[in-house]
Amino acid sequence: MQNRRDTLKQSLAVAGLLAATGLFPREAFAFNKAAFDAKSVADAAKAYGAGAPVESKNVTLTAPDIAENGAVVPIGAATTLAGVKHLLLMVEKNPNALVAKFDVTPEVEANFSTRAKMGQTSDVYAVAITADGKAFFAKKEVKVTLGGCGG
Repeated sequence: MQNRRDTLKQSLAVAGLLAATGLFPREAFAFNKAAFDAKSVADAAKAYGAGAPVESKNVTLTAPDIAENGAVVPIGAATTLAGVKHLLLMVEKNPNALVAKFDVTPEVEANFSTRAKMGQTSDVYAVAITADGKAFFAKKEVKVTLGGCGG
């Protein structure tokens, strides 16, 4: 029987071999610092090569009206748009607005959810970026009653 440490060592060894041979997807190493440092939705979309985001009924944002605990706010994004490359989840008043980026391929349904930290009441955005560089968003204000960022 293999323990967790042995399994992790083997997984890292396989990943190392794949990376050394160039078979490991480059996107797995990709980190877009400009996007995660962005202070606005438009700046984050621009960092992923998209134009100014426009509101769309084809992008859905799931978030509570009131978050009792800002440390764990459930948020989700989905879209029915064709040709979507990325889905972003953003919290406008967070120190780093971009909370999560999900890559979409034809084999992946454009429907994701996660949990975010929110230190204060803020607009939350779901942004869909298409392969042709267009950005579409949905937004919702989430009221935070107990801050999650050290509050």
